Amino acid sequence: MPKKEAVISIKHLNHYYGKGALKKQILFDINFDIYPGEIVIMTGPSGSGKTTLLSLIGGLRSVQEGSLKFLGEELYRANQKRLVNIRRNIGFIFQAHNLLGFLTARQNVQMAVELNDRISQVDAIARSEGILKSVGLGSRVNYFPDNLSGGQKQRVAIARALVNNPAMILADEPTAALDRQSGRDVVELMQRLAREKGTSILLVTHDNRILDIADRIINMEDGVLARDSQNIVLSRESGFKTHTN
Repeated sequence: MPKKEAVISIKHLNHYYGKGALKKQILFDINFDIYPGEIVIMTGPSGSGKTTLLSLIGGLRSVQEGSLKFLGEELYRANQKRLVNIRRNIGFIFQAHNLLGFLTARQNVQMAVELNDRISQVDAIARSEGILKSVGLGSRVNYFPDNLSGGQKQRVAIARALVNNPAMILADEPTAALDRQSGRDVVELMQRLAREKGTSILLVTHDNRILDIADRIINMEDGVLARDSQNIVLSRESGFKTHTN
C-alpha cells in the first residue's frame, strides 16, 4: 500500500538557548516522522529536551536550524502569522488542564471553536456539547471546573483540544496529576479518538503505566533521540514503517 504523507516530518533539527558565550545547544540532530492516526510516546528524564521539541512542533517556538514540516508546510523561517495558522491545526493538552474557572465545561470548549469566526454561536454550542458527550461528559456540560474531578477536568481539556478536528494532538504529561484509573481512562479516550478521527498524537510522559497505548515509543536523552529497538516499528493500524535516526 502507498506510504501516507507524514503529519510531522523533522530533519536535522537543532535548537539552542542563549546567545554568545551563554549559547547552549538543547536539541541535537533530531530526525523523525509522525503519520496520520499514529500515537507516539516520548519518554526521557527531566531536562532532556522533550518539552522544547514539543513546543517547536506546536509552533510555540521558532525553528532555528534544520527542517520541521507540518502537513508538508515548512516551519523553518516561518513568520508569526504562519505559526499562528499552524497552531490552529494542533490541539494542546497539558498536565495543568488550564480551564477557566468562571466558565462552564461547554464554555471552556466553546472558546476554542470560536477562534474560527466562520462558525456561528449556535453551531459552536452544538459542536462543544457534542464533543463533551463523546468524552463521557454529556451530563456535565454546564458544570464549572470546581465541580469536576481531576479526570473530568482533563476530559474537558481533551474535548477542547479535539473540538476543531486538528490533524495533531500534542500532550505534555496529561496524566501526571491523575490517579491511576483516571489516567488510564484519559489515555484510552485519546487512543479511541485518534483511531476514530485519524488524529496523530505525540504524548510526553514519565508514566510507565500508559506506554502500551503507543504505536511507537521514542526516548530523549540529553537532547538526542536515543537509538533503540523501537526506532523501526511496523504500525498496527496502517502497515507503514517509520524510522528514527
